[in-house]
Amino acid sequence: MDLATWSLLLLLGFIWGGSFFFGRVAVQHVPPMTLVLVRVALAALALHLAFARLPGFYQTLVSRWRELLVMGLINNAIPFTLIFVGQTEIGSGLASILNATTPLWAVLVAQVFTTDEKITAAKLIGCALGLAGMVMLIGPAALGIADSPLWAKLAVVGAAISYGFAASFGKRFKGISPRVTATGQLTASTLIMLPMAFIVDRPWTLPVPPPDVIAAILALSLVSTAFAYVVFFRILSVAGATSASLVTLLVPPAAILLGILFLGETLSLTETLGLGLIALGLLSLDNRLGIKRGG
Repeated sequence: MDLATWSLLLLLGFIWGGSFFFGRVAVQHVPPMTLVLVRVALAALALHLAFARLPGFYQTLVSRWRELLVMGLINNAIPFTLIFVGQTEIGSGLASILNATTPLWAVLVAQVFTTDEKITAAKLIGCALGLAGMVMLIGPAALGIADSPLWAKLAVVGAAISYGFAASFGKRFKGISPRVTATGQLTASTLIMLPMAFIVDRPWTLPVPPPDVIAAILALSLVSTAFAYVVFFRILSVAGATSASLVTLLVPPAAILLGILFLGETLSLTETLGLGLIALGLLSLDNRLGIKRGG
């Protein structure tokens, strides 16, 4: 990846780092399926308003509706629901580190279903270093792993697996504007979630959330979803599935760095070492350490 792509990856890490916080706040007041519906519907509406006048915009959406429907299912509807279900019981830190297994699943899926992104020593070492850094950075005690139910953790891991499939499936949108892909998949996931939320949650019977929760939902929808997916599909189109999935390794440290910048928090030595491992993992996955390719 070049410097511009790395910059986009870092930006996306910060944006999606905030999504776990916003999700944790919102899911305490709004049921998971309804929260997913509101998230994708508001994001889709924002993108339609922003890009509707682009030449050929709706013609492309209509011509690729089948692929966009699948992408909306495996990249939005399934993982968003599983993450929010998990976050009813676990915190944003644990959810983000479990979500950070996405590059591992992306590598395995790419090995089976693609011909141009096979497993290499660099990728395996990079994933291992990155996950080790996540564990060191967050720490078992801070995560409260012992107190978290197994099903909640498995739900978030299931979301990471779904993202792994989405990373490889999304390669078929190469050459299509990221704006079109983002809008199409969010529109498709809105159509998927609409009957699910209505049947399961009956959202019209729910109380109106407090103002801080509404603000969290708006940030989750417009910043961490609408804008974020335009950036994500740009990275995917120029750098490939495995490189795009690296963003999940940046999400937890992004939350910590935001705390340092805006809340006056500091990093401990253990946390600094964890960030170092993550950096080595990213460099290995991008083959900047000179590890011989093979496999």
